[in-house]
Amino acid sequence: MSQISFNNIHKTYAKRTILQGATFTLHAGRCCLLFGPNGAGKSTLQRICAGLEKPDSGRVSSRNGEQTWKRQRHYLQTQCVYLHQQAYMFDGSVVQNLAYALPRTATKTERQGLINMALHWAGLELIADSWAKTLSGGERQRVALARAWLRSPRYMLLDEPTNNLDETAKQRTLALLMSLKAQGIALLIASHDTQHFESVTDEWLELSQGKIISRSSSTSYTGNVIPLHKIQQARP
Repeated sequence: MSQISFNNIHKTYAKRTILQGATFTLHAGRCCLLFGPNGAGKSTLQRICAGLEKPDSGRVSSRNGEQTWKRQRHYLQTQCVYLHQQAYMFDGSVVQNLAYALPRTATKTERQGLINMALHWAGLELIADSWAKTLSGGERQRVALARAWLRSPRYMLLDEPTNNLDETAKQRTLALLMSLKAQGIALLIASHDTQHFESVTDEWLELSQGKIISRSSSTSYTGNVIPLHKIQQARP
């Protein structure tokens, strides 16, 4: 089973300590919900985990063994995908946005096949040719998830993925997150809304004074999430 551990992550901004020995592990097919007050350092920690921001110190344990963050940075950037809470859309259609995630070595036939798979997975077929920057917040989030999915990450780091979405869009997003878990992808979700993510969360991680406090794992959730096949049949 694939897993990655972040050990004793420290980060300081302008003499202010943001992270002080943050330590936790992500496991394949499981979701960790990272929560804490605004300014606690949740986004900073996620960016460090994705290899996008350098910590002052810390070590990472992966399939490459335990090494410094600097030595693991390339692995993090190739195996982890970070999604900002404001889903970014490139100029162009939904299809063109998805194409950005595909390897340049893929043939035209391979590219079209992968894009069709992503459109179907995220229920985007009906808006495939729509200009991405005109989409609703929920549609943008599904495009961003599908684009990240095309990169075949082992770990997906999501910053407030249901922020400012209506209930239907939230349910669609949650169903996609459940699908990612079923595919063996590890999720690290940063959110202030701990209750809304109960259906997908396996472990709660509280970021307090720069340190991670692990809460009890969940194995008994019986709430309802709209099945993915029904979401794919629904109009955007």
